[in-house]
Amino acid sequence: MQRDYRQLEWDDRLADDCRQLVRLAIREDLDRFYDWTTVALVPEGAEARAQVVARRPGVIAGVEAARLTLAEYDPRAVWQARVADGGAVRAGDVIAEMSGAARSLLTAERPILNIIGHLSGIATLTAQYVEAVAGTKTRIYDTRKTTPGWRRLEKFAVRCGGGYNHRIGLFDGVLIKDNHLAFGSEAQTGARFTPAEAVARARQFVASPGLPEGKPLLVELEVDRIEQLREVLPAGPDIVLLDNMSPELLTQCVALRNQLALDVELEASGGINLSTVAAVARSGVDRISAGALTHSAAWFDVGLDWL
Repeated sequence: MQRDYRQLEWDDRLADDCRQLVRLAIREDLDRFYDWTTVALVPEGAEARAQVVARRPGVIAGVEAARLTLAEYDPRAVWQARVADGGAVRAGDVIAEMSGAARSLLTAERPILNIIGHLSGIATLTAQYVEAVAGTKTRIYDTRKTTPGWRRLEKFAVRCGGGYNHRIGLFDGVLIKDNHLAFGSEAQTGARFTPAEAVARARQFVASPGLPEGKPLLVELEVDRIEQLREVLPAGPDIVLLDNMSPELLTQCVALRNQLALDVELEASGGINLSTVAAVARSGVDRISAGALTHSAAWFDVGLDWL
């Protein structure tokens, strides 16, 4: 049975995140003034049309965000998407067309290209990871290693690339990591507890009254040794994160899970990249989470051409 965190789609909350970022971008570019180059060279009443064009092949994300960005600069400008978020493009394909006051299009050009370039880079890299594990049962997940303020947009881009969202924030699940266990050691608190005891405490907590209603919180635990996995499986976590393990050790962990607790999902994480992700997937793990999807994606080359 697949157990998952909430998966992002474009909605009002994501749009609000985008608006706040765009308003900061406007302040960065214009402060409380104007685009003086455009004011100096472009007549006030001039109208124009332009296309946003992919300069390389890839997967597009940020189309809806770019539409909203243009509207923040000029509500009268028109944005016509030619590719939807998650669509594949070739070099030279038109992503969108925009029309309106020439001054508005010139002023909004860089923020629009920045948003599409950044998010499409994430979507394109995610699609490469997904393709690398094709033919296995393993799903590709993002992490919380995101740009502050951009998290939901970056995770939406992962979805556009065919990946899955790990927890959106600390509010979105229980993930017991090594530092939680370290703080619970006898030296810190006088009450040492094992990974299995930590899962039991978490299970008791998520079943307690007073938590937000809706989908129950998942309980996930990080381990870095197979002995810890053997101990914690009977405690019944939803997911066990296997940190920085070789494909050979991951294969042993999958066999152990299949023997002791078949309904617990196993997630591999830690230093996984495009050259290693296929070998990790062949170990039989259910999930692979990779911070590289969001923190190491190359910029997607996109430009604006006048019509």
